[in-house]
Amino acid sequence: QVHLVESGGGSVQAGGSLRISCEASGDTSDTYSMGWFRQGPGKEREGVAFIDKRNITSYSGAVRGRFTISKDYTANTLYLEMSSLKPEDTAKYFCAADPQVLIRLRLDRSGYHYWGQGTQVTVSS
Repeated sequence: QVHLVESGGGSVQAGGSLRISCEASGDTSDTYSMGWFRQGPGKEREGVAFIDKRNITSYSGAVRGRFTISKDYTANTLYLEMSSLKPEDTAKYFCAADPQVLIRLRLDRSGYHYWGQGTQVTVSS
């Protein structure tokens, strides 16, 4: 069992930056793949970033070049650095983890077993 807790959300103006975190505890493993997802008002949950045990990353087209996913293996913490934020980035952001994520599902919620409760990010224009 893996327990995930997100933090660092808040309100920021368009063009600003924010870093959110996800601390993992429980039966954690360096071999887990992890991802960040978001769900805006009235929208489906969408994948935005992925990282695997080899630190190979993948991003959705909506955030590529603006967001950076990273993992501190010592602290068992996942990060998402967000810059050049836009109002359309407003959403609740969730981290997810799984011992084995199929490549084709790396940005698909069905690829992950474990989820955090989310942290709200609001970008004002």
